[in-house]
Amino acid sequence: MAAILTSLRNTVIAGFVLAAVLFAMYLNWGGDLGHGFWAFIFRWLHVISGVMWIGLLWYFNFVQIPNMPNIPDEQKPAIGKVIAPAALWWFRWGAMATIVTGIILASMNGYLLEAYTLGIIEGFAVEKNIAIGIGMWLGTIMWFNVWFVIWPNQKIALGMVDAEADAKAKAARTAMLFSRTNTLLSIPMLFAMVSAQNIY
Repeated sequence: MAAILTSLRNTVIAGFVLAAVLFAMYLNWGGDLGHGFWAFIFRWLHVISGVMWIGLLWYFNFVQIPNMPNIPDEQKPAIGKVIAPAALWWFRWGAMATIVTGIILASMNGYLLEAYTLGIIEGFAVEKNIAIGIGMWLGTIMWFNVWFVIWPNQKIALGMVDAEADAKAKAARTAMLFSRTNTLLSIPMLFAMVSAQNIY
């Protein structure tokens, strides 16, 4: 067991092997591999991606940013040169995977246009599509912030792009403010997504 748990790669592989066992159980019980199954697979991938993305968003905002002032200056390069770039890689690709799997799922289930138009094209008749649409728009805004505001500014702030000290400080502040914006939006976004599945 230690050989599995001491290696992240082995741990993740073991997790997918256990999921494959659950899949085999589903097939053994006569499970159907039709539309419902594939919609489930994309919802599962959407949730896994979202956990990666929002988990790292909350890590940055609840752990890293508030504790940076407590880290001695000589130790800060370890965060900026090692931990933050790795976390930002998973953060932005988690965002990309979340939005792509979400769009695929909405398309598969036939509510992509209804949701993205917030129910306008169906006369606001289906509350579930309005709720999921609000969640999808909030998620889309958050995805945009990650790829087109936070990441470009983090590259400057972390010194991946040459810049003056003032530009680095400004970029760090911009990245932080948009990261906080995403943290704010994540709460109603998750409310809208979960409500669409449970109360409408």
